[in-house]
Amino acid sequence: MKNIAILGATGMVGREVLKILEQRKFPVNELYLFASERSEGLTLNFRDKEVEVRSDYADIIDPTDVAFSCLDETLAREIVPKFREKGKLTIDNSAAYRMDPEVPLVVPEVNPEKINEHKGIIANPNCSTIQMVVVLCPLHKQSRIKRIVVATYQAVSGTGKAAVEELKLEHEFLAMGEPIKKMKDRVYDHPIAGNVIPQIGGFNEEGYTKEEMKMLNETRKILGDPQIQVTATCVRVPVLNGHSEAVSVEFEEFIPLHMVKDLLRHAPGVKLLDKHENYPMPIQADGRDEVFVGRIRRDFAFDNGLALWIVSDNIRKGAALNAVQIAELLS
Repeated sequence: MKNIAILGATGMVGREVLKILEQRKFPVNELYLFASERSEGLTLNFRDKEVEVRSDYADIIDPTDVAFSCLDETLAREIVPKFREKGKLTIDNSAAYRMDPEVPLVVPEVNPEKINEHKGIIANPNCSTIQMVVVLCPLHKQSRIKRIVVATYQAVSGTGKAAVEELKLEHEFLAMGEPIKKMKDRVYDHPIAGNVIPQIGGFNEEGYTKEEMKMLNETRKILGDPQIQVTATCVRVPVLNGHSEAVSVEFEEFIPLHMVKDLLRHAPGVKLLDKHENYPMPIQADGRDEVFVGRIRRDFAFDNGLALWIVSDNIRKGAALNAVQIAELLS
């Protein structure tokens, strides 16, 4: 039994971590919940008990064994080291430590052995990277991946609760036949309802966004191959929950399609939909643990190419579940 802290407990990922800990019967002794001052005094239900949310984390560091950090990058850089200084393990969901060479970046279906290298912090990868590498890992083991070209179609839940509410409100304007009104403190620079936004994160000098560079750098680190070439185009779409990806992969050697499907059919965490008309969609993945893959076919752009369509619940497997699975490996 472990004493568990959830940092950022009232956000979408924090609440999902809480739910998954209960669903998977994780051995929790004491539970501590931390969030901002505006959540002070709020209670969340866990195993038929109400647990109060605190706005001061200082008192929960010492009794905590494992902390789930569901904080933004800035807060994670401030708070997570305080837990490490006291010898506590934190599984961090932000981008703060993912590319730190001293911090393992772990997807349990792909590189579980890396948890043994932790020095107080284990990083949870970006949601889009997680679902892609869960599918590509068994294929990479069969024949080394040389190149990945991926376009993502990312749900607004990846931005948070405010983005979900923004999309719902904009849909109401559209349903009434009215123009979408510019709202105060809007999440996105452009309307998202009835639209797609080909930008997630700020741009670098080469014209790639922060999200696109995450997919490049994190894929290389997780698969343990810095030579893999990755080009990503990350797009926000008017879907409430569930990220989708169109992925083209070039391998060093040809893998027959029947072998590809057999590898994926038996891959941990993967749900294969291998009929032409039976393909993954976000509405299927919502609330599910698996990463769904379908539309598998030869990619004519590469000699040893493969095209796939990958879908997953970005809040669940793309964040909360992956973190809990890491903790389960340690227990």
